[in-house]
Amino acid sequence: MAHHERKNPPQATRPGDTPPDSPETPRFPLGRLLITPNAEQRLNPDDVHTCIDRHAAGDWGDCGPADRDENDRSLVRQRRILSVYRDRRGTKFWVITEADRSATTVLLPDDY
Repeated sequence: MAHHERKNPPQATRPGDTPPDSPETPRFPLGRLLITPNAEQRLNPDDVHTCIDRHAAGDWGDCGPADRDENDRSLVRQRRILSVYRDRRGTKFWVITEADRSATTVLLPDDY
């Protein structure tokens, strides 16, 4: 599994501020960012970065209503968070943040 040094999205300087480089303020820490070799080979890197930012902002992508609700509860209860996205070629991938917020992994469903 590859590890990419990428800082978490910038934090707002005051409550309610939105950093200029980020569409929204992150709702939780991502920890160490990881990507499986299969995902790294098959996904567009720009799409991966955009979806990591969306994940951190609480945009769960293509998750169904039950999974969205579970992610919202997981923010408070410190449980694992799963988002589902597709890259520009339509390849489905997941972004998973561990319950302890130590790591966030990008992977394809086949990698699980």
